[in-house]
Amino acid sequence: MNKTFSLLLAGLLAVALDASAQAPAMKATDGTLTDAKGMTLYSFDKDAAGKSACNGPCAANWPPLAAGADAKAAGDWSVITRDDGSKQWAYKGKPVYTWVKDTKPGDKTGEGMASGAWHAVKD
Repeated sequence: MNKTFSLLLAGLLAVALDASAQAPAMKATDGTLTDAKGMTLYSFDKDAAGKSACNGPCAANWPPLAAGADAKAAGDWSVITRDDGSKQWAYKGKPVYTWVKDTKPGDKTGEGMASGAWHAVKD
């Protein structure tokens, strides 16, 4: 293997490894964090750092932002284990969710729900 090819291969490997550690969300123009589909991400005041309090019917309405088994934490992002054993993304220690009544990218209809306990996550 020649030196140029080896360097190219090493560079491609570094890019691939870096991509696996990318944040699981994007930032909208107003600073709100969204999932890959552009749907607003929310936090829940009843969650403790690193622990979701939204399970069962709550999670049906507020789907957790699922993390794959091979998900890698990066920057402000971490992965928590939910009560059912599944993995969920957390931002700055707080689990994040979408809201089933948001129907299109940019919707924020979950803001302030449950007496103000749900908040759109901002960077």
